[in-house]
Amino acid sequence: MSDIHNDILTPEDVKALAPLYDAVVLALKQVYDPEIPVNIYDLGLVYELQINKQKEVYIKMTFTAPNCPMADEVLAEVQHNVEITPGVTKCEIELTFDPVWDQSMLSDEARVALGMDPDF
Repeated sequence: MSDIHNDILTPEDVKALAPLYDAVVLALKQVYDPEIPVNIYDLGLVYELQINKQKEVYIKMTFTAPNCPMADEVLAEVQHNVEITPGVTKCEIELTFDPVWDQSMLSDEARVALGMDPDF
């Protein structure tokens, strides 16, 4: 990836990339954890999402458990959904387990979907 971590974005760049960022988030929300009926974005599995000026996407994400049997399939679906997003030129995914995922990372939407108190 062409220096995505060192790509300094101006306020104009951020404004221009905002619709693409929203589209990538929407693409991520189409990917569901195979064991939990909530998308990976609202589950809090996406730790970092960056888009540089070349419209290359970098995602740092995790899973609810390190031994997720469907990890390869979920990663492939994330890669596919992001790469077919109009405007995206490339997608790089880094898998991490630091920090370890826990329920505090759930969005309010995910808490409601799982029957939990959103003010937890």
